[in-house]
Amino acid sequence: MVNVLIIVSALILLTGLLYFEKNVDRTGKLPTKTILSCLFIFTAVVQPHPIPGYYYLLLIGLIFCLGGDVFLALPQERMFLYGLVSFLLGHVLYVVCFFYVADVSYWTGIGCLVGLLVSGLVFWWLRPHLGSMLIPVIAYIFVITAMVVGAWTVLGDADLSRVGRLLVFSGAVSFYLSDLFVARDRFLKSEFINRLIGLPMYYCGQFLLAFSVGLLKLPTP
Repeated sequence: MVNVLIIVSALILLTGLLYFEKNVDRTGKLPTKTILSCLFIFTAVVQPHPIPGYYYLLLIGLIFCLGGDVFLALPQERMFLYGLVSFLLGHVLYVVCFFYVADVSYWTGIGCLVGLLVSGLVFWWLRPHLGSMLIPVIAYIFVITAMVVGAWTVLGDADLSRVGRLLVFSGAVSFYLSDLFVARDRFLKSEFINRLIGLPMYYCGQFLLAFSVGLLKLPTP
């Protein structure tokens, strides 16, 4: 019942956030986005914690992402860099928690090949527009690619529950794809369509990861 209420509340808040984004209403955007992001932290907290280490690492990562959401909602130019750093730290925690629960395997190699190819194309797409943000963006691309590689590793670890593995992989990929729209909005063309597509993907990814806390389980001895 709690999870149903979480999902309904998230959909209502997301609809409100998109409305404020469409109308460039910062007064409504900041509190709505903050509450919605706090909700994915609450989601992780109220789930069962069959793997406590995974839960704590993911929770800290979610908190860093909350900070990133708040920074990106603020108008000052330097807030984008602060948000980038906060999300980067969140991704580092995700990488650690994914490899905490899953062993390196050939799935890791597959993830590396796919990740390097896709992220290489993304960098080639963004490179002419980065200017002084070149180094921070390279660091961010590297870390978020590592996160997806970690999610590939989790997906391929048959010792973990199937539903949990799918939530982790789907959440990480959704997060990755949402960042493409953040990058397009920041470096290529700022328009509402970026947020209309990117924000639902981002929150879908974060909530999937939060729900994975209760569903990613080790086999019963």
